[in-house]
Amino acid sequence: MKKILFLPLLRMQSGHHQVADALMDMLKQRTQGLVIKKVDLLSYTNQSLEKVITGSYLKWIRFAPETYNLAYKSFFYDPAANDTFKWYQHIFLKKMEQLLSVENPDLIVCTHGFPSSLISQLKRKGKCHVPVVNVYTDFFINNIWGVEGIDLHLLPSQEVKENLVRKKGISESRMIVTGIPVHEEISKNSALPKSPGKPKILVSGGNSGLGGIQKLSQGLIKSSHFDFLVLCGKNQKLYDQILSWDASHIKPLPYLSSRSEMNSLYDEVDAIITKPGGVTISEALHKRLPIFVHSMLPGQEEINLKYLRNKGLIFELDYKETIDQQLIGILMNQQRLHNWNRSLNTYVNEMEVQNPQKLTELINWMINHNQKVSRQA
Repeated sequence: MKKILFLPLLRMQSGHHQVADALMDMLKQRTQGLVIKKVDLLSYTNQSLEKVITGSYLKWIRFAPETYNLAYKSFFYDPAANDTFKWYQHIFLKKMEQLLSVENPDLIVCTHGFPSSLISQLKRKGKCHVPVVNVYTDFFINNIWGVEGIDLHLLPSQEVKENLVRKKGISESRMIVTGIPVHEEISKNSALPKSPGKPKILVSGGNSGLGGIQKLSQGLIKSSHFDFLVLCGKNQKLYDQILSWDASHIKPLPYLSSRSEMNSLYDEVDAIITKPGGVTISEALHKRLPIFVHSMLPGQEEINLKYLRNKGLIFELDYKETIDQQLIGILMNQQRLHNWNRSLNTYVNEMEVQNPQKLTELINWMINHNQKVSRQA
């Protein structure tokens, strides 16, 4: 029986886990006799360490975003910083080697750069002979990701592909542009008409207590042209605060564990206000929902935003203007919506493989052949 090992990082819900879950469920629905397992290396190494790192990461972003942004760009995004912090990887190399020995997978899928980097090092040392797939969860690739010895790269865009060819010399036969994978339960946008009445806007980005939903509060309360559905996730404080506003046009929503519920919610609304996280943006693009960005976290989301802005895929909110003015200025302007749809079509047309069946066949081919992938295969 063949086994696939998925490697995100940390246990907190993130794009790394969402993408892993999307691919795991895709394979389970289409493949018989396949063992699929997801492991967080940090928890496998030391559960207490994982909790400390997760807590420190969230506090750093919340209370010192400027220093996090500087550190991220200096150590993980600047091409000149490739060898920075290599020392910490040695602590985990033995654990990764041990994990692979215990699990004995036929294929490894990395949805975070850290396990990818470790496996790349093991491959260079001749200590790993298992085929490896990198699946990227942002609209760029940072320096953490392993490249050497990686058999297949599932990429977010043609731009990233061109950069890897130019800067890393990776063969095009080892790269496929798929976009950031979206779970199949998030279906293509419904052709059904929206409910009559005021347009509905979905607001997200408040789950962890980070982000800029608080800044939006006065704009939402003063709005008279739209109804807002605010995803609060597990942020009970935000949920209670919205209830205290006693505004009939603003409805807080608790954590939604069901993707089918989330899909129905997407079908119900006319646009989304969110942060530039890779998975949320990809889901909204998949649903062809106009996207308004209310804030960004430092580091990854700032770099995502730059890409999305340059490609004309999002609209940025300006807190100097009212929310109503900005939403009306886009959603009631046929020319601006036409331009956005054209940008979205350009992005979608870059994709080389998005069909779940074709992705499943590709992954199964890699398992059964246990060799480097070829585009012609």
